Amino acid sequence: MKASITKGLGQGFVVEDVDLAEPVGHEVRIEVKASGLCHSDLSVATFIGEEFPVVLGHEVAGVVVAVGPRVTQARVGDHVVGCLIQYCGTCANCLGGRTHICLRPEATLRGADQPSRISWNGAPVAQGMGLGGFAQEALIHESQLAVIPEDMPWAPAALIGCGVLTGAGAVLNSAQVAHGETVVVIGAGGVGMNAVSGARIAGAEKIVVTDIEDSKLERAKAFGATHVVNSRTTDPVEAVREITGHGADHVFDFVGARAVTAQGMGMLARGGGLYLIGVSSNDAGVEVNSIAALSSSHKVQGVYMGSSNLKRDIPYYASLYLQGRMNLDDLVSKEIGLADIAAGYEALKDGNTARVVITDFS
Repeated sequence: MKASITKGLGQGFVVEDVDLAEPVGHEVRIEVKASGLCHSDLSVATFIGEEFPVVLGHEVAGVVVAVGPRVTQARVGDHVVGCLIQYCGTCANCLGGRTHICLRPEATLRGADQPSRISWNGAPVAQGMGLGGFAQEALIHESQLAVIPEDMPWAPAALIGCGVLTGAGAVLNSAQVAHGETVVVIGAGGVGMNAVSGARIAGAEKIVVTDIEDSKLERAKAFGATHVVNSRTTDPVEAVREITGHGADHVFDFVGARAVTAQGMGMLARGGGLYLIGVSSNDAGVEVNSIAALSSSHKVQGVYMGSSNLKRDIPYYASLYLQGRMNLDDLVSKEIGLADIAAGYEALKDGNTARVVITDFS
């Protein structure tokens, strides 16, 4: 089969013929129908990757074509979405419903004594995040897959497994935003738009989006933002306090630059929470004054993958989309072929491009 391989740091994405093993144990083999381009994969390919060669691509959707003998949660013909959350199902966190912070995620992978799932010219190839969706087919542990309705379109389906879970999940799971509360989303990229969608679903009264690009802010209105603020031309802290009257109940930072995060802290109402999702620099973080935090009862929480349970949340978001209650179509700005990944990442530099999805694997 064909797969896009990254052979080393900064060596890009090259389509090669590779071999994919037959499924064993809890493994599921899928024919990939759509695979989203996420900046996390680009980061692995350019400066943080450790295992090469590797097939990346962690926003993947497809059809099950074969299953291992121990698989119980998928059948041949099922439409599925993959997710980078790897969980064993037996550790204390998994048994407590916190599968996104599993203590033994490596249990979903093949052992060192087993052959690699992917090989190229007879040599093993690493599989990014247990998924490897930049390929015609992928071999994935069943715990990383959720079954979706067959009438769900492929391109938006692929995005549910990462960006949608992260953005909407931060609002619905991590913060548990309540009806009538106020929400601020810092950063109007694709993941931030899913937070806006989550805030609408939660019944937030005011949904304020801040960004430095007017085109992104206009897009935010289409997703349900009630107010937008260009933080390049307007003090966002003052603007949020004026809009809300007292500060925001929940602020979601999808940028992750120290100065921006400090602004998010300044937007909080008494009892409000700041949720850290994005990271854009090595010194990302925020200083917390203990006296101020105590007197205002503020909280700061890191959020990983929207505190999601993928088996529950992926089908839920797919259902909301099919009911017309969640906007995913406007996330898909461009569809490309397997050989066009580099061009796809280049397109993402344009603020008018929300997400790029591979849908042609020929």
